[in-house]
Amino acid sequence: MAKQPAKKTRKPAARRPAKKAKPVVKPGKTGKAADLAGPGMSTYPKVDKILPVNYRPVLDNNQTQKAIYAVKEYIEKGLARELNLMMVQVPLIVEKESGMNDNLDRDGSRTPVDFPCGLGISPRINAQIVQAATKWKRWALKQYGCKVGEGINTDMRAVRKDYFLDHDHSSYVDQWDWEKVITAKDRNLEYLKETVRRIWKVITGAEDYVQQMYPQLKDKRYPNLPKDLPFIHAEEILERYPDLPRKQRETRILNDYSPAVFIIGIGWVLKDGYPHEMRAADYDDWVTDTSKMTGKDTHGLNGDILVWNHLTKRRHELSSMGIRVTKETLRQQLKLSGQLDRLKLPYHSMIMKDQIPLSIGGGIGQGRVQMLLLRKAHFGEVTVTVWPKQLHKVCEKHNIQVLK
Repeated sequence: MAKQPAKKTRKPAARRPAKKAKPVVKPGKTGKAADLAGPGMSTYPKVDKILPVNYRPVLDNNQTQKAIYAVKEYIEKGLARELNLMMVQVPLIVEKESGMNDNLDRDGSRTPVDFPCGLGISPRINAQIVQAATKWKRWALKQYGCKVGEGINTDMRAVRKDYFLDHDHSSYVDQWDWEKVITAKDRNLEYLKETVRRIWKVITGAEDYVQQMYPQLKDKRYPNLPKDLPFIHAEEILERYPDLPRKQRETRILNDYSPAVFIIGIGWVLKDGYPHEMRAADYDDWVTDTSKMTGKDTHGLNGDILVWNHLTKRRHELSSMGIRVTKETLRQQLKLSGQLDRLKLPYHSMIMKDQIPLSIGGGIGQGRVQMLLLRKAHFGEVTVTVWPKQLHKVCEKHNIQVLK
């Protein structure tokens, strides 16, 4: 009798890291768990404290609009050249039952806008406004006839209604959402890193380009981005700062190590029992064991580009990307997330039946990039959307003109 309980406790212990892939985040929770609950500052007094004092925009509104479209054109052409992408049309609306919409995370805290559409038909179409085109793009590679080494880029627009609206989070999202066909041999960290390097070359090139247009943007107070982007795994960051929540770890690594980094391995449960950040289970591959590639106990073929914003004095995410799931890793990630029922959805079924290609892809925040390169203190200076009255008051206090 004594041996049976011992056996029952040993088996779950070996699998414990995987089972913790979906920690419960409760309202009011603090520390590492709270850091997984979604983006944003959480209160407007906090926003007031972090916005710069005596702020003066480098470019006026007229110059800003010209600079935005110059940067936009440069980056789109650069991504086409470096990654062999073509610009394509992208949906704003998808059918709910397709499974194409982006869940953004695994805890269900950020849900899309649902609405019926189609006047005069019964039943009406159950539609959703996209939160990102992450999953649609992989299917679109087949629709647009892309071969291995070819891909697509989109001028994606989305609505994320469940964000806290602060200086760099908005309900309106604009991204260069891109996707590229790869082979099974490309599913490794070196291929991921080479792709990131090519994207980084385009972003830093855009910074040089817009400063040629407006030399006043080159300012010692706001150093240019480094030409070389370091790579560091989420497990390594945790090793350095084991007691800090994720956002504080990112802040420290950007200050102590480099003002720009690519963090690898986001979604798998780390040694402290939490993922670096929540990731949806059905696009990026965050379960693949990469220990042979790193020499450490690591997982995940995805990551984020983070930089230090010298104007706001805060961490600033520019891009999230990764090598996409296979049918094996999709099943594994859905099981860890308690979402195996999603395998019945059309999109997930296509992956399981090998009906859409293996791919790598990501999203580059247009507003985030423009905000950084044009030395803006607030997302609302480079894009037009809705903001609460509380935020308008805070911005007026700091001499920030939010576009309306």
